[in-house]
Amino acid sequence: MVTPVSERTPPAVAPRRARRVRRLTTRDRLVLALMLGVPSLIHLGLVWGPALASVALSFTSWDGIGGLSTIKWVGFQNYHDIVTIYPPFWPAIRHNVLWLVFFLLVPTTFGLFLAVLLDKNIRGSRIYQSILFTPVVLSLAVVGFIWTLIYSRDFGLINSLLGTAGNEAKHPVDWLGDPDLNIWAVLIAASWRHTGYIMILYLAGLKGVDPAQREAAALDGANEWQLFRHVVFPALKPVNVVVLAVTVIDSLRAFDIVYIINKGTNGLELISALVVQNIVGEASRIGYGSALAVLLLLVSSAFIVTYMVQTFREDR
Repeated sequence: MVTPVSERTPPAVAPRRARRVRRLTTRDRLVLALMLGVPSLIHLGLVWGPALASVALSFTSWDGIGGLSTIKWVGFQNYHDIVTIYPPFWPAIRHNVLWLVFFLLVPTTFGLFLAVLLDKNIRGSRIYQSILFTPVVLSLAVVGFIWTLIYSRDFGLINSLLGTAGNEAKHPVDWLGDPDLNIWAVLIAASWRHTGYIMILYLAGLKGVDPAQREAAALDGANEWQLFRHVVFPALKPVNVVVLAVTVIDSLRAFDIVYIINKGTNGLELISALVVQNIVGEASRIGYGSALAVLLLLVSSAFIVTYMVQTFREDR
């Protein structure tokens, strides 16, 4: 006789074990406080503290000598003088804009080209990646020193190859001393380092492109250019945003290489170099340098905020 379903004995249900929530001990709280508090204090002291101090000092006149009693409040006078009567300011703006445009057109494009080639898994691609990425490991100060040896008027590599090094009769090219040439020479040197960084970013992005989309486009008869234009490049949109933000920030904060060459003068004026010249130069003007730093901070923050908004929007 079959027992009706309604009369069957329900299966035994194993009692659930009460989830034990481990409470933090005093030692755990102390460790967390140290791990979170110490880095936060260091960040506040070394980053936000000087940044806020620069904003406050940008409205003052101070030569850095004497106590706080020697600081004079001048309001927006520093900003007005920088824009109107400070000769190096507008050349520095032009050079920073030129730096940005050049970085977007030359090393960024070339880095993307190298990434596409290396993504094809050619023989020895790991070796090529290591060689091309090596300049990124070097600081811009070291890059500036290396390229100073290449561009040197009297014993540099380029003039030696041209046969003009050390020979005044042949008029050796002064690559770093000529204000019409040195900005282009420095841009090429800085691009040597920036290309490898962009290459790695794009190479990481190319690894995330769906192979099925590539295969579908190839089956539809798309050639290499059409495949890149309609499938690969649109999929690199998140990487493009990162590359744009990195390129803008690197262009605005470029300092090391021009300061190594001629301290950011004689055709190599940049906003970052002007900040250092005014703060730690012979005629120390803390208020002037702080105002320039605030202007640089505002421009950089605009691009950083745009990048963060775009990133959070894509996450949502």
